[in-house]
Order: sequence, then structure tokens, then C-alpha cells
Amino acid sequence: MTFLGSATTLKSAAFGLAISAGLLLGQTSAEAAAKTAITVGMAIEPAGLDPTVAAPVAIGQVTWQNIFEGLTTIDKDGKIKPQLAESWQISPDGLTYTFKLRQGVKFHNGVAFDSSVAKFSIDRARGADSINPQKRYFASIDTVETPDASTLVLKLKQPAGSLLYWLGWPSSSIVEPKSAADNKTTPIGTGPFKFVSWSKGSKVDLARNADYWNKAVSLKLDTAAFRFISDPQAQAAALKAGDVDAFPEFGAPELIKSFEGDKRLTTVIGNTELKVVAGMNNTRKPFSDKKVRQALMMAVDRATVVEGAWSGFGTPIGSHYTPNDRGYKDLTGVYPYDAAKAKALLAEAGFPNGFTFTIKAPQMAYAQRTSQVLQAMFAEIGVTMNIETTEFPAKWVADVLKAADYDMTIVAHAEPMDIDIYSRDPYYFNYKNPAFNDVLKKVEMTSDAAGQEKLYGEAQTILANDVPALFLFVMPKLGVWDGKVKGLWENEPIPSNVLTDVHWVE
Repeated sequence: MTFLGSATTLKSAAFGLAISAGLLLGQTSAEAAAKTAITVGMAIEPAGLDPTVAAPVAIGQVTWQNIFEGLTTIDKDGKIKPQLAESWQISPDGLTYTFKLRQGVKFHNGVAFDSSVAKFSIDRARGADSINPQKRYFASIDTVETPDASTLVLKLKQPAGSLLYWLGWPSSSIVEPKSAADNKTTPIGTGPFKFVSWSKGSKVDLARNADYWNKAVSLKLDTAAFRFISDPQAQAAALKAGDVDAFPEFGAPELIKSFEGDKRLTTVIGNTELKVVAGMNNTRKPFSDKKVRQALMMAVDRATVVEGAWSGFGTPIGSHYTPNDRGYKDLTGVYPYDAAKAKALLAEAGFPNGFTFTIKAPQMAYAQRTSQVLQAMFAEIGVTMNIETTEFPAKWVADVLKAADYDMTIVAHAEPMDIDIYSRDPYYFNYKNPAFNDVLKKVEMTSDAAGQEKLYGEAQTILANDVPALFLFVMPKLGVWDGKVKGLWENEPIPSNVLTDVHWVE
């Protein structure tokens, strides 16, 4: 799509007429009023607006920290911060968490927040009939007690060192009991913005919560709209026309250069949690041989993969971890690109003439492009990889995630700090390493942040050496927005579009 040069001319003429009619004051007031509103573009429209009952990240990108809040929260640097719980104490054995709750907090419908509401939310998330997408993170909780209205006590079955982190996720949002069942369509939270309306297929409108409890926050926006535009060309068109003010996750890296020279728009490249990995079936020959997996890793030039798959935007990784994450280690040097060594290691593993296999690749652009680049690289060491496009999510979930019927696949894992997927049994990698599992158990046995980070480093190193998947790159957060918009997160330690600090400058 292109833009007509006449649009600028018409605007200039209208402005000139306003001056000649003596309406300059009115024009200025209108412009000033517009600076308290923002329209944010998103590629995917969520199917619902309750992050406590469904997994898609688009739900949290609209509602988390805008409408809904939690006992704790995750800030823009990925750090755990107090929210509806203003403080907490952890018993020496790590089995009792005592939270002091904020007082004077009200939901958008006027209902007061207290310990009974917090208990309802946690019991709802961990109950037998819970459909919470992160239900497993509540499994360590034995009882939820409410000694008084401002005190919540969680007693655990076993230590859960990451509990405070999980309580800050969208899926752990605190919900009001009477309105909880309707949050999917009319969400009610304690956040800085209230839900106004949802025009299906178009946008969600929010308005500032004048009664927001956190008086330390100075909200600059009166209204906000999330507009859903799936086509990348249409996204670019809407940005250039000013129909949307920001696209925090612009979907087409190949179009980023089209914004060069635009005096109004700015491009911001940040990090996300989207780890692109080519998972291998570790129980299927020849991928059951660690030497084969290591050889394939050495056959991969990550820089070339990033260039071919995502126009050069992305950060190479050497394990299932991102630079956003606590205790991150750059392990791309464990098995760096070396085709000659890769071929020699293949021969040592009994495949001097290579072998043939199939990758089940979802239809998404990054997966298809990455598969094609890998295909060419593997050919250099005598390995033939056939590409089978597999519809995502339905067929991929059925064939790969649930049935583990595949040789190799490729997908971007979006959950923050999800290195534990390699310890889950079953999980589609079919990777089993008791030493790795022990490290993750130790993470949960300690609530000391420094100790956890050291252990996470050990876990990353084990995966980098064992190569249960080919660790490729982290997809970037390609943000494009009006240069006068400030306060949007540049990085994405958790999928979100937090509007609390967003404001316009002149």
C-alpha cells in the first residue's frame, strides 16, 4: 500500500483556514487533547480478555498491568516488584509466605480488594477444575489462609523458589469474585485503566481509572485503544498514515527499512522471550546420539540464520535462555559454526555419508525461512533435510507437542524463563537428563536470587552441551512508534503492552 502526497496538502490547507477564521486557539486545544490518547497496534486479536483462563499472549498484551494486576509484578527489566502485596516474609524453611496486602485498593466495579479476594483468585487458579494456563505453578501451594483482611498466608507442600516470579505473571492476576466469570468479555481489575468496549475484529478501548490506588503513578493517558491489524503491509500503512500511534511488535522485519527517513516515526529494536529453537526427538535415531546433535549444531551459522530468517534482526543464543533472563550466559561459543568439525563428528558418530530426515515446520514466516536456511547448511555436511509444512497450531500440537511424532521441528517458545520444559516428562523433545532435573529442583529449593542465577547458569550450560534442540536466536521486539510517544517498553521480559508510563512529549 502507498500513501497519497495530497494528504499533507489537505492538512496544511485546513490549518491555514483555521488561522484565517481566527480558530487557532481551538486548533491548539484539539491538538493538546489528542495527546492524552493513544492507539496501539497489535497483529493478533485475543480470543478473550481474561489471562487467568487462556494462554495466548495477546490477552496479556492488552490486559496485564493495564486492567489486571497481581500480588507481585514484573518490571521492564524483568525484576520482581511488589504490587497488590506491598511486602512479604518467607519462613526459613521456604514453606510459608506471608503477604502484607495493600489497603484502600478497589476494583473497577467498586468492590474492595482484601485477603479474601486474593484467596479466591489463588484457589480458582489451583483448583481441580481450574483452566488456568499456568496451573502447574500453583501446584506447590498446600493451603491459603487469611488471618485478617490485609494478611495472606500461603503454606507450601515443598519449597518453590520462583513463586514470587510466577505470581507476577498475567495468569496470576487477581480477579474479583462476582465478576470473574465475565472477565473474558468484560474484564474488571484493579489496574490504571478500565475496560470500555470491544469491537470484535477491530479494537479494544480503555479509559483511565480516576480512582487508581497507586497515587505514585501519574497517568498521562485518558484513553487508549488496541487496534488489531494482521497484515504487515496494512500495519505499515496504518503507522505511516497516523491511524495507529505505535506498533510495539511490528510483524515484518523486511519492511523496517521502509520507515527510514520518516521524520515522525522511530524504530526501536529490543529483546523478547521468543526463543527460536529447532527441537529434535531425542529418542529417535539418529538424534538419540548426542554427537549427531552436536554436529548439527556446529553446522549452523547462527548469524546467517538470523539474516535469512528475520532480515538480520535477532540475537543468537547458545541455550534455551534469553538476555532478558536472570543469570543469562552467552553460550553460543560452546558449539560455534564449524562445518569441517561438524562433518568429522558425524563420521565419528557413524554417519560419514550423512543421513536424511524430515523437519516439521509450522507455516509462520520465521519457521519456513529458518528451515530453508538450515536445509542449505546441513547439505554442506552431507545431511539431507526435507521440509514438511505443518499447520500451526492444530496439527503441530497434535503431531509434535502431544504425539512427539517427528524428527525435527522448529518453533518460537514465548514463555519467559521456560527452561524447565526440558525437565518435563513427557515433553516433545523426549530429553532426559537427571543432572539437569536436579539443578532445576535446587532452583526451587532456594529463594536467594543470586543462588538461583548461578543454578540457572548451570542449567543453561548442560543444555548447551547436550543440544536437545538447536538453539538459534531470540526474535527481537521490533517496535515502530511516533517519536513523541514515550514510556513504551523497549524490551519484553514478559509479553505485554504496559501503558502506565506512556505519555506524549512535544
